[in-house]
Amino acid sequence: MSGNAGVPAPRATSPSYGPCVLLKHGEIFLKGHNRHCFTERLHDNLRVALRGIGGSTWIKTAQNVTVLGGQVPQEALVERARRVIGFNSVEPAQRVPSTLEEITRAAVEALRTLSAERPGRGFAVRVKRRDKQFPLTSSRMAAHLGARVLEELPGLHVDLTRPDITLAVEIDRKETYLSWTRYPGLTGLPVGSSGRALVLLSGGYDSPVAAHRAMRRGLSCEFVHFSGAPYTNPASVYKAYALARELNRSQPPGRLHVIALGKAQKQLAVAGAGRLQVVAQRRLMVRTASALAARTGAQALVTGDSLGQVASQTLANLVAVDEASALPILRPLIGWEKQEIIDEARSIGTAEISTLPDEDCCRLLAPPRASTRAGLPQLRAVEKRLDLDEVTAALLDNVQVMLPGEDADAAPEVSPGCPAPTPA
Repeated sequence: MSGNAGVPAPRATSPSYGPCVLLKHGEIFLKGHNRHCFTERLHDNLRVALRGIGGSTWIKTAQNVTVLGGQVPQEALVERARRVIGFNSVEPAQRVPSTLEEITRAAVEALRTLSAERPGRGFAVRVKRRDKQFPLTSSRMAAHLGARVLEELPGLHVDLTRPDITLAVEIDRKETYLSWTRYPGLTGLPVGSSGRALVLLSGGYDSPVAAHRAMRRGLSCEFVHFSGAPYTNPASVYKAYALARELNRSQPPGRLHVIALGKAQKQLAVAGAGRLQVVAQRRLMVRTASALAARTGAQALVTGDSLGQVASQTLANLVAVDEASALPILRPLIGWEKQEIIDEARSIGTAEISTLPDEDCCRLLAPPRASTRAGLPQLRAVEKRLDLDEVTAALLDNVQVMLPGEDADAAPEVSPGCPAPTPA
């Protein structure tokens, strides 16, 4: 049984038989000698997701499976576990001793209850025997259980092709797990197993989906949002906070850094950026984000760019933006179409937030026609008219650091010395 590792998540010391949740591991089962490191990270993230659940919990490891239980309603355990990246499936289950009598009794009772609750009478029993010392093979055990169910519940019939009810039975050495419902997990690698990244988080569909995709590849993410303040209202900041809060449901919470870019954008316009304004702004963003990443320990930047989607995301302009960054820029959505991104945003719960109105800083001072092939010599000429080191330092001196929580009704938490955003 795993320990608490310093995280204040409640746990029980001696799990009893009864309801539990089976969490099937994702691709970490492909790892070799360091698989235990990924498993420990996965369990640490699970403990974080269990914080404040309102009762003691326990975590147990089987072969490529984590078993979760405790003095908490099973539904609550399922809901928290489905937030955790790294599990292929989440299955409510019943845990019984690994004896033929107990498994048979539990299987009959489970089918009795399920047949009363669900329409249809066809059932199938699937058995996986992890303990090879168990006296019956998987196929013989499945046949035995099916026969006993038919004997006890004559209204049912076996249907191995399209069953109305599928009872899964997994036999370990000391305990056996029976389950009949499977929820898809978030799959991927445990958050934090691949390092740290800083996400450039706007209020649109793209960057939250890119952040979630980066998290599913094991990156622990913090967020930076550039607002157009003082020339725009705070709506975009509240959207960024809500998006970060939603994304933090799938990882140990990452901070949101808010930077007011409006005055610097005006400086670029006065310096004669013209049609290069949008790309020049993007270069300033990644330059500032790179400096911020050095402070936070992030090893890469993440953006929601999709190749050719808008003028600033042509190949030539992406190359120009990359040149301004001191860190690698990861673009998880580079080959995605817009509708694919919107569909993914709906599935992860950020789409509704992204549709809220705001004043995007990227549209502030944007020219009627933006350049699709911004040249580095021209961009550098504009930037030479400014003291970029001084501009970046001023932006970072005034950064707001927020701690997005999970309570939808909670006011934004702001670190000491940072003023809260003014309501729109």
